[in-house]
This record gives sequence, C-alpha cells and structure tokens, in this order.
Amino acid sequence: MKLLIVEDEVDFATLLKQRLTRKKINIDLAHTIEQALDWLGKVSYDVILLDQRLPDGEGLSLLTHVKEADPFVEVVVLTGHGSLETAIQSIKQGAYDYLTKPCNTTKLEFTLTQAYEKKRLAEQAAGLSEALRRQTGSEPIIGQSSEIKGLMQMVEKVKDSEATILVLGESGSGKELIARSLHFWSARKDKPFQALNCAALPNQLVESELFGHEKGAFTGATGVKMGLIEIADGGTLFLDEIAEMDLDIQAKLLRLLEYGEYFRVGATRSRKVKLRVVAATNKKLEQEVAAGRFREDLYHRLNVVQIEVPPLRNRKADIPLLADYLLAQKCPQNNPKVLSPEALEVLLSYDFPGNVRELANILERGCLLSYGPTIEAEHLFQPQMGKRTPVSKKGLEEEAPRWGDTDLSLENCERQHILRVLKMAGGNKTKAAQELKIGLKTLYRKVKEYGIEPLP
Repeated sequence: MKLLIVEDEVDFATLLKQRLTRKKINIDLAHTIEQALDWLGKVSYDVILLDQRLPDGEGLSLLTHVKEADPFVEVVVLTGHGSLETAIQSIKQGAYDYLTKPCNTTKLEFTLTQAYEKKRLAEQAAGLSEALRRQTGSEPIIGQSSEIKGLMQMVEKVKDSEATILVLGESGSGKELIARSLHFWSARKDKPFQALNCAALPNQLVESELFGHEKGAFTGATGVKMGLIEIADGGTLFLDEIAEMDLDIQAKLLRLLEYGEYFRVGATRSRKVKLRVVAATNKKLEQEVAAGRFREDLYHRLNVVQIEVPPLRNRKADIPLLADYLLAQKCPQNNPKVLSPEALEVLLSYDFPGNVRELANILERGCLLSYGPTIEAEHLFQPQMGKRTPVSKKGLEEEAPRWGDTDLSLENCERQHILRVLKMAGGNKTKAAQELKIGLKTLYRKVKEYGIEPLP
C-alpha cells in the first residue's frame, strides 16, 4: 500500500508513520494542502489519510481534487472536532470513511487496509473488462467466490469439447455469459457465435431463424434465407430459453444434434454442418418432460454436460467486485462513482431475486440519482427491497448531548445515539439498523467496538 498522510500535527503524523511503517506500508507525509499537492503530482497513492483542517485550507477541498484526478484513490478523513455534519459531508464527497482524533491505531490500520482492498478490487474490475474483451471477445466472468471459481474451472474443462452443453440457472444469473465464455475461450473463438432466444419469437419465426427457408416456403418468403445454424457452422449455436421451443421444432433440432444435418423450411435437400450447441433454461427440464412439453430424447441429448450457474444470493462475496465492475460500465467515464460503505452493506444484505441483472439495474439507478461521486444507500432502494420499519423517535431530542457534557467527542455521540435507538427498538438490531440507515454488519461491528451489549 502507498499511503499519503496529510496532517498538520507533525508529532502525531510522525508517530503514525512509525507505527504503520512496521506494517509494510509505504508512507509519505504532508503537513499542508500545498505539500500534499506536490506529493500527488509526483506519486500515485492507493490511500490518503486526510486531516479535516489544515493550515492553508479545509481538507475536504483536497478530497474533491483527489477524487476528480483519480476516482480509484480512497480517502480516509481524520477529524479532531467531533463534527458529525462534516464527517457525513466527507462521505458524500467520496471519502471511504472518517475517524476521530485521537484514533485507535488498530482501528486506523483496519480502516486503511479495507480502503486499500476496495481500491485494489475497483481497479481490478475496471481493467479486467477491457483486458479480457481484447483476449477473448467476451465479457469477463466476475467473482472470487468458491462458486465462481468452480464454475470457471468447469468452463475451462469443457470449452474445447464437441459435446452439447446444457446451462442451467435462474433468470439474470448469467447463462448467456457462460455460453459466450465457452465459445470465446475455446479454439472456436475465431468462428461464428450465434444466439437465439426461443421465447422471444413466435414458433414459425423461430423455425425460420434457426433453419432458414427457401424462396416461396411460406407467404412472405420472397427469397432464400440462411438460418443461424448455417451461419454458425464451425462455431457455436446458443439456444436460450430452450424449454419454450415448440415440440415440432424440437424434433428437427434433435436430428441436427444426432446427425449434424438439417433442412431449410421448404427445402427437399438436407444440409450438413459441424457446430457445438449450447442450450440454456431457467426451468427444470425433467418437469417439462414429465408434463409432455419437452421431448425426453432431446433432453438427454442436450444434457451431455450440465453447467449450473449459481444465483447471486449464494455468492455474495462477489458483490463488491461485481458492483465495481458494473459501476465502471453504467456510469459515464467523466463521472465515475463508488459505493459508500453503507450502500455496499445494503447490497450485501439483499437476496437479489433478479440476480446479476437486477444488481446492474439497481446500480444504474444509483448512478442516475446520486449527485456526487459517492452512491449512498438511499439511491439504491427499490420497493421490492423491503419496507423499512420505522422506530419511534420519542425521546431522541431529550437525551441528546448538551454543551458542557464531559464527553462531546464524535465517537461518544455516536455510541450514545446507537444505544438510544437500540433501546427504542427493544434490542432488535435489524430494526435499529434500518432506522440508523446502516447495514446490519456495520451495526454489529459498532456494538462490539463501543461495548454496548448487554443493553442496560
């Protein structure tokens, strides 16, 4: 990690550098905004620890400059004045987090490490797309979870196989991405890849699109049309929503898979092709076979190799990396945005019935509704993400700290506020987290950090 500490208290900054250098962090010191700008002109940093008030100006002005110059740099703001309003403003302007002085070194190190990891993942996600697209012609499979690693290993094993492959998974989970990866990672990558959504067209058009037709085969067939099978010769044919295919067309597809030959609509002479078929569905084909809606022989012919794409709720560890990648796609290049820690907590606590497609839509909404470089939790909320149960606010004002109290530090104010809300929620942490507008994981961390439990 390359860290720039911008702190006007020289002794405090030097002490931090001594302690953090032991953790193999490369550190430079600046005591003014001018010195910080000088360092930033010479060195690329991963994280900046920024004091709120500096001799030649407000630290938040430097924060704005940093995020405009490099949106991937993470900034942690230090405040010694207990200003919750300023701390919130720093988050809205793109800061990763804020800490109050004097700060616990262990907590500081943890926060800096988390900020560095977020920056690393964001850069990885942004670079991964273009690199893999250049190498393979396909979008990348994003994720580091064991589920995704297993999925990628399976794709790697069968990518060059001639066998028909059946891709299963919920709607929006990425079945077509897997089909494209099977093609573009394989020796067929220079050959055609053709896709047909069997649910998107009427059966007559599906047959014509798939097999092609001869002139005069039906009303409106004014010329010869090549089908996707013919166009994909030598490459890959992807049939999405295969369960929606008409039984008559299923019989013709079975002949293609068995013998490598097919007839154009209206033709009397068969044609030969050599291609690999990948089919996908979000339905259980065994049930479709039992109901008489899908041919059993075609099912067995398609199901030579089966790949199941896990739903997003089963691989939540991939959400931070996916979110960074999708934000790079959804937000304009001249206006990049990042998620606040609370917004990420909201995503991690959600089950995503629409899977990756829903995540992409939610993040696009966040890009549109957020004004600054940071997307907050309220920019992501959708009605289907659940109603937020309000907690009674009676007594908040009467228990608020007043001037002259022994401890008006930001940490103590935060501790007392969390304690009050927990009491009003009857100890229900889920309800308290909803009212505090923070993630449940964040609340558990703060409860442990402030030693709040057991509730008095």
